[in-house]
Amino acid sequence: MQSLIGLQMDGPLLGEAAALMASVLWTFTSLAFTVASRKIGPFSVNMWRMLFAIGLLSVSHIVILGTLVPRASDSQWMWLGLSGIVGLAIGDLGYLGTLMIIGPRRGTLLMATNPIFSTLLGVFMLGEVLSPWALSGITVTLLGVAVVILEREENSSEAPLTPKQKALGVFAGVIGSVGQGVGLVLSRYGMVYVVPDDPLDPLSAALMRMLAASAFFFVAVVLMGRLGRMGKALGDRKGMGATFAGTVVGPFLGVWVSMVAVSLADAGVAATLMSLMPVFVIPVVYVLYRQKTSWRGVLGAIIAFTGVAILMLL
Repeated sequence: MQSLIGLQMDGPLLGEAAALMASVLWTFTSLAFTVASRKIGPFSVNMWRMLFAIGLLSVSHIVILGTLVPRASDSQWMWLGLSGIVGLAIGDLGYLGTLMIIGPRRGTLLMATNPIFSTLLGVFMLGEVLSPWALSGITVTLLGVAVVILEREENSSEAPLTPKQKALGVFAGVIGSVGQGVGLVLSRYGMVYVVPDDPLDPLSAALMRMLAASAFFFVAVVLMGRLGRMGKALGDRKGMGATFAGTVVGPFLGVWVSMVAVSLADAGVAATLMSLMPVFVIPVVYVLYRQKTSWRGVLGAIIAFTGVAILMLL
């Protein structure tokens, strides 16, 4: 596998480090997409961010790998395409929906369950065998995230939600979590297992996923009669600006780095480390919006980082 941004692709813990970096990047992109979704709607954000990402990834692919179209087998195209549809088109639409409805902190909390689906599917589909330490690290990390998730609203400075808003936000978050978790495993299978002697470059994988996702979503938008709303979104400078900024950080850099992670680390471990947005977002929303969290949220963050230390150091 070719090296990217000057790193040895088989370096120790590079997959885990890439997963953590993806989580940090997606923390910031969640804030941008929250603003964008509330301005122009999740459907428009999802479509425009994929189109922006395709442009950025295509230019990077030409500069770094020397080709516009990724060199891949039909089977690799099929699995990476399916991964893009499930993870980026369907999963990320659910993610954008939950961000719009219940906000970045609570929305990212719901998405933290996707390692469960990645781990189970990775064991059954890829035959991955997780060590006791890896299972312990995943369990401790998810425990910490769960502590944060279960924090009551009155213990924080966030606006309360109606039962209907909560139900709709949770539904969107579950759809997003399942889609992203399953898409992650499908990506690993297409990158590493389809042609084991010639694994796919992470940049190629990211571009292939984005192409398939955008084609699928465009057809869905046309069939649902929402194409006109996409055109109207262009007139909202703040919404489109936030969409482009979020795209650079997330669907471009974040998805690229996440493909490095899933190509080198077990799917469950990578997914767990990439689910730390609920922890990272606590200090970010405090600095930007002065949203406070309780001691319970801080405790959850400490527990989650303990789990990360187990995964990274043992």
